[in-house]
Amino acid sequence: MELGLQGKVVIITGGSKGIGKGIAQAFLEEGAQVGIIARSLEGLEQAKKELGEVALFNGDLSVNDERERVMNDVLSHFGTVDILINNAGGSNGTTVAETDIALFEEAMQLNYFSAVHMSQLVLPIMKKKQSGTIINISSIFGRESGGKPTYNNAKAAMISFTKALADEVIKDGIRVNGVAPGSILHPTGNWQRRLDENPEKINSFVDSEIPAGRFGTVEEIANVVLFLASEKASWIVGATLNVDGGQSKANF
Repeated sequence: MELGLQGKVVIITGGSKGIGKGIAQAFLEEGAQVGIIARSLEGLEQAKKELGEVALFNGDLSVNDERERVMNDVLSHFGTVDILINNAGGSNGTTVAETDIALFEEAMQLNYFSAVHMSQLVLPIMKKKQSGTIINISSIFGRESGGKPTYNNAKAAMISFTKALADEVIKDGIRVNGVAPGSILHPTGNWQRRLDENPEKINSFVDSEIPAGRFGTVEEIANVVLFLASEKASWIVGATLNVDGGQSKANF
């Protein structure tokens, strides 16, 4: 299917590894111009070795000033942004009772406020062009329990934000949607670490919790992101799509 993404300027936060890197690879294969953002310069340089023609932007997106600086760097390099993928994120803490409030705030800054702020920063560009796409990578655990509370809470906020922003800016030709992955296996992820540590336990988890009987792949997430970023998805506005092999317990 021709998705019409050739030449589009795509910016991916948290793009140096895992799902973000898989999304970058998929857009490159479609002929897009891709920039990836991450806080590890070493990670960015390694990603470039694997991805090839990709622009690198180093910054800590949990920090307000860093987000503004990085976006200025992006615009200095590309001059515009057609597609923003808010993928930066991570989990911390344990139970609600045992997690310091500072860790909840940290999780919100990285997982949620980074997406809100980066979206705000590209809106004037997209409004001027009367076109653009923003895709927020959340999680099935933004809709139900399962992950760490700090992470779940932030991803729930992201799903709500996706719908709110989508309804606000569709009149300006900007589409906002989200993807909620289930358990995805990749070399740098927590599931690979857990699988290495205790294969019997993790294989039992897969058998009992994922109806499809296996982990998902970064390519399966990236393929959905490509579709949502394309004009083939022109009437999808404010949706967050589960991509999880049936793992989610939600039925609506």
